Amino acid sequence: MPNSSSISDFLLLALADTRQLQLLHFWLLLGIYLAALLGNGLISTAVACDHRLHTPMYFFLLNLA
Repeated sequence: MPNSSSISDFLLLALADTRQLQLLHFWLLLGIYLAALLGNGLISTAVACDHRLHTPMYFFLLNLA
């Protein structure tokens, strides 16, 4: 039996209806993004500065960060 379903339209709902919730979501996601960016920067700096961390595992960790 073949699949006979079809999608006629796509509805994308907003994260929030009010301006206050939109700002809350914006600042929350921006904070999470900046924390991840800072963490990746700290990993990269630690691996680049400490010569004991110049092993293959940390080399690949540096490339992933």
